[in-house]
Amino acid sequence: MPMSAAAQAPANSPSRVLFASLIGTTIEFFDFYIYATAAVLVFPKLFFPSADPNTATLQSLAAFALAFFARPVGAAVFGHFGDRIGRKATLVAALLTMGLSTVTIGLLPTYASIGIAAPIALALCRFGQGLGLGGEWGGAVLLATENAPPGKRAWYGMFPQLGAPIGFFLSTGIFLVLTDLMGDDAFFAWGWRIPFLASAALVFVGLWVRLRISETPAFRKAMDHHERVKVPMLGVLLKHPGALIAGTFAALATFVLFYLMTVFALSWGTAHLGYTRHQFLLLQLGSVLCFAATIPLSAIFADRKGRRLAMIVSTLAVMLFGVLFEQLFVAGSPWGVFAFLSLGLGVMGLTYGPLGTILSEMFPTAVRYTGASLAFNFAGILGASLAPSIATFLAQSYGLAYVGYYLAAAGALTLIALLMVREDERHE
Repeated sequence: MPMSAAAQAPANSPSRVLFASLIGTTIEFFDFYIYATAAVLVFPKLFFPSADPNTATLQSLAAFALAFFARPVGAAVFGHFGDRIGRKATLVAALLTMGLSTVTIGLLPTYASIGIAAPIALALCRFGQGLGLGGEWGGAVLLATENAPPGKRAWYGMFPQLGAPIGFFLSTGIFLVLTDLMGDDAFFAWGWRIPFLASAALVFVGLWVRLRISETPAFRKAMDHHERVKVPMLGVLLKHPGALIAGTFAALATFVLFYLMTVFALSWGTAHLGYTRHQFLLLQLGSVLCFAATIPLSAIFADRKGRRLAMIVSTLAVMLFGVLFEQLFVAGSPWGVFAFLSLGLGVMGLTYGPLGTILSEMFPTAVRYTGASLAFNFAGILGASLAPSIATFLAQSYGLAYVGYYLAAAGALTLIALLMVREDERHE
């Protein structure tokens, strides 16, 4: 009698699972964030030349936003194969898509060389980044949570979330080192390309790790029970629309907060508050440690008290931070800005730690890759794609206080969504 898929496949060791989920998201977010940093510091000058620096920055941020519209496409495409053929192969394909797009950016000629074709090519590569990350995040979370022992799902689920602060730390750190080692002329001539090209080495490491893991027990069980659906996206849209909507808005405030604390803060701090690029990157580099520190804290709380309660408490903290935004983000006080960034990113870690677990628990195994990925990436469109541009417009037109009100409003929408979510592990 033939053995089932679950019996035939070897079990993944906890350390291999957690490292594979962490290394992949670290690479993906590193690639994503080096673009975000370059979108503020480099691309307005080299790919979007304009007589008005503010216009060039807004054009660069518009290209930055493109990836967030590509992410649901990536979620649908990679989610389809992740739910049909398995998590492992799909995660490898997502990592390759992201890696090739990022390396290509490092090879692109600038506007001075090929004119309008330069920003078009940059936008296409940014779209490719979005496709890759759209498929990466959901699969990495499922790799962790579907291998988790009872009572440890939020703890396992926070490991791919740690890829975000680690990736951000590495991306900010490499730009900081480059600005220390070379002058502006060399940096804008060729130095900015180094992070994009160096990501190739990280991609090879990620591929090596992921090719050594086996399929998750939950997916093998779904195969044994013939639970797979032909078109997972239709399954999500027709059978789980409430979970998709609730999941999208549950992640909204997380996205708004993060991109205000990184892309918008860097742009506004260097352009309007008098901080140098080097100074502000250093402040961000230090404060992202608070982001990394609060992710495991929130995961521990979520496993003990519930994912929903952990998210509600952290969302209330987001709203309070929004009210205090203008008073905390001021000129002439580097330590004050460090406290502002640390507090904001610390709150971000509290919301981000349990997010992957609560989203994955909203959907059954057969459509979980697609459902969790779509919710996360739709939230990216609503909460992150235009957040730096909206915040820049609000700050220029009405003042920083309205940026905080924007964040608080996003928190209110997330709170409403969380109050509609039921703590539910019956899918397991």
